[in-house]
Amino acid sequence: MPQLSRRTFLELASLASAGFLGGCGGSSGANGITGSDNFSIPVFSDVHFQPYINPLLPSAALNTATVAANMALVALLDAADTSEWPAIFEGAANAANSAPSAPLTDTNYALLSLTLASIKQNLGTSPAVLFTGDFLGHGLDQLYPVYSMNKTAAEAAAFVDKTLTFVLQQIRAAVGAIPVYFALGNCDSYTGYGPDSSFLANNAQQLYTIALNGAGNEQDVISTLTNGGYYSVEPAGMNLMIVGLNTFALSPAVTADPAMIAAQFAWFDAKLAKASTAGKKVWLLMHAPPGAVEGATGEPANDNGQIAAATMMWVGSNQETFMGIVEKYPGVIAMSLAGHTHMDEFRLMSPGNALAITAGISPFFGNNPAYKIFALNSFSLAPTDYSAVNFNLLAKPLTSQFTNYYTFSQAYELEGPLATSLPELFSTLLASNAAKMQYQGAFYSGNNALNPITGTNWPVYWCGIGYMDEQGFFTAVNAF
Repeated sequence: MPQLSRRTFLELASLASAGFLGGCGGSSGANGITGSDNFSIPVFSDVHFQPYINPLLPSAALNTATVAANMALVALLDAADTSEWPAIFEGAANAANSAPSAPLTDTNYALLSLTLASIKQNLGTSPAVLFTGDFLGHGLDQLYPVYSMNKTAAEAAAFVDKTLTFVLQQIRAAVGAIPVYFALGNCDSYTGYGPDSSFLANNAQQLYTIALNGAGNEQDVISTLTNGGYYSVEPAGMNLMIVGLNTFALSPAVTADPAMIAAQFAWFDAKLAKASTAGKKVWLLMHAPPGAVEGATGEPANDNGQIAAATMMWVGSNQETFMGIVEKYPGVIAMSLAGHTHMDEFRLMSPGNALAITAGISPFFGNNPAYKIFALNSFSLAPTDYSAVNFNLLAKPLTSQFTNYYTFSQAYELEGPLATSLPELFSTLLASNAAKMQYQGAFYSGNNALNPITGTNWPVYWCGIGYMDEQGFFTAVNAF
């Protein structure tokens, strides 16, 4: 049986612990969003699909039975076309994954199927689906050699590519012909710290062909995806540009080429300038958001809620450059979306630029699987409301489908564009205990038992909404 190196074991243990009209049609749909000037669009994030059986459960990841079962499963997957994978997952070889993923694990086939069935049910006349990164599971490439008799790195990369193909095909089958506009995440890679250059070179074409379904200029999209993991698309007949950035490249967790970062920023600046000149609106898709890493900042050091240091998502100079570009073009970005945290939250990047973060499908960080359906104004192309849809892993007995969780305008009694109602909510969270309790409960999409927001650590989470730079965040938390 293949053996794990100590380094790989520790890494895995760390992972384990750590024409756009229609839609609402003027009447109230199942998602609770109303308005004749609105259309709706589903947004999901952080699928982190794992083809393996319970790969990241601390109690099961490396035991003999799990390794043996996964060796048998991977042999079948390696030999089969991706069109045959569903039958394999539904067969006896994967019986342990017949139930949706448990908390603190990634998305298995059962949860992926439930997610896509729910998105399909809620599509309506949506013109597209939006995804904010991490199609692939944590440690996917590291586990493959363990479960495949120590095959080579090249063979592991080929399996990662094949898994991405499968996920994209499943999404495509669920949503039909409409494009899936996306940003790439850190796990969309061969390393977990990507998207890395070799992954991009090998997968840019299928991302364009399957996810975007041919939307946008093929040469331009594949070129920028291959060179840096970012791209833009201008949907035909619409006054809109969609920009997907590679924001994990801006993180202190990676050693990025400064020239590549500069190239992405120059490209982003030029795209916003072009949209501004043409009178187009922009939808901005990111994976890792700017601002603080709230969970990793740690529990406050004392009962007063003070912290010793702040952990940030991006390198400070990268965030400063990004904010400077955004602020050069006021009113151009109609909607900003991100993922990565797996939590239902928002951040106020700058005046007029509120960033909505969609909870993850993967319950890897103790969250319930969830996604959102945004209502957007047909003229401004800006979001005016959203409904959250979740799968309650705590339900007894476990439900068989995703259900409506809450609608923003109803839960917080706020109306109007999210660009104005989210800043208003930021203040309301201090003044209204009911609003604070709603936000804290929704943060983990209803499953806050594992990592609760408490009176002591609440300043970290509240300040994370409105204070984007490291010093401002640190000072605000300690002065709360």
